[in-house]
Amino acid sequence: MRLKSFAFGTAAFLLSASFALAQADQTLTGTVSDSMCGKKHMMAGKTAAECTRACVKEGSDYALVVGDKVYTLKGDGKAIDKYAGAKVTVKGKLSGSTVTMASIKVAP
Repeated sequence: MRLKSFAFGTAAFLLSASFALAQADQTLTGTVSDSMCGKKHMMAGKTAAECTRACVKEGSDYALVVGDKVYTLKGDGKAIDKYAGAKVTVKGKLSGSTVTMASIKVAP
């Protein structure tokens, strides 16, 4: 019984620690896109920025593409829009596949 209590306590601690890390500020570098297109823009004849803006205008969320991962990007839409199609560094809270942005700037 004592071993089960220890195991349960350890599991609870690890779960709370991983939740805290997920909620901690993260810094991610990637390309501003939209959640519908992700890595590959689908509008022929449009730049990545033009496609991103058109998709967002139609209701898609902004996204941050980091390697093969696509994160939904939440925050000030006007600030994000300035970087549509650009490589940026975003600081914010990561929760699952959503980044709640605290700041955004052009990546070095």
